[in-house]
This record gives sequence, C-alpha cells and structure tokens, in this order.
Amino acid sequence: MINAVPVLETPRLTLRGWRETDFPGFAAFCADEATRRFIPGAETGPKAWQRMCGFAGQWSLRGYGFWALERKDGGAFVGYAGFFHSPDWPEPELGWGAVPAHRGAGFVTEAARRIRTFACQNLGWKTLVSFIHPENHPSVQVALRLGATHERDHELRDMRLGAWRHPSPAQCHD
Repeated sequence: MINAVPVLETPRLTLRGWRETDFPGFAAFCADEATRRFIPGAETGPKAWQRMCGFAGQWSLRGYGFWALERKDGGAFVGYAGFFHSPDWPEPELGWGAVPAHRGAGFVTEAARRIRTFACQNLGWKTLVSFIHPENHPSVQVALRLGATHERDHELRDMRLGAWRHPSPAQCHD
C-alpha cells in the first residue's frame, strides 16, 4: 500500500498530496452551485473540510486517492483528480473537479491523462470508469476528450449516473 502520495507532473501541473492551504480553494469548489448540483453533500465549512480530509485519508486506507492539482506557474490550487472508491462503489472511479476560476482550461483533462498512465504503470489497472451525472455536461466533455465511452447507466447513492469507460493507456496493452 502507498502511504505517501506520489508526486506526478504534467506540462502545466504538479499533482501532489493535500495541504491545509488547499482548503480555501476546495471550499470555494464545494460552495459553487454547479458543484452542489452534481455532488450531493458538497457545501462550505465543516462538510467541505470533512470531504477534503476523506480525499486525503483514502491514500492511507486504499493506497490511492485524489491528488490536489497545483499550477506550476504560480502555485494556485486548481482542483483535484484521481481515484475514489467508497465501499458502496462497484469499482475505483477516475474523478475530477476544478475550482470555478480554473474551469474550462483543460487542467482536469491533462491531470486525468497522467493519472490513467499512473494507474496502468503503478497499480496494474487495465481499465477505469468515471460515474457522471448525465446533466453534468462539462464532466461528460472531459470524459469524451479522454476517449471514454458511455457504457451503461448505474444507480449510486440514489442517483442515476452514466458509467463512462476509459480506454487503457498504450502501456497497458503490452
């Protein structure tokens, strides 16, 4: 099991473990109306703190989790991307979220590509899924840019979500 969060790099981002200083940006993400529409229970204050701590803690419990995304040019907290696997989830999910100020810039797509390669090379995973609310058009667009295809609908926590299956990175086909 991986206890320390590995640091990953992309051309514009550093993917790293969570820091307390990420909380204001993460709280802004959770307080955003678009976030709350598609992520039930996301809100400001203590609930946002609990969610962030859960993201950080999954690394200790599962050996994988969400990375905090930091811009290389200035160090701004951009959002998060990585793996979510609650006991009620059918398999590990590749998920992402960007703070409102950094949406639409391709940061989560860039991070998710790097994370898929990590899953293949370091965890031995051949496939990943993203569970996305059908009305969450920005996340569906990210999945499409990543080459994911809609596999089926899935009921999770009283929500109907689309299961988007990601292609395996080329390194996994060897």
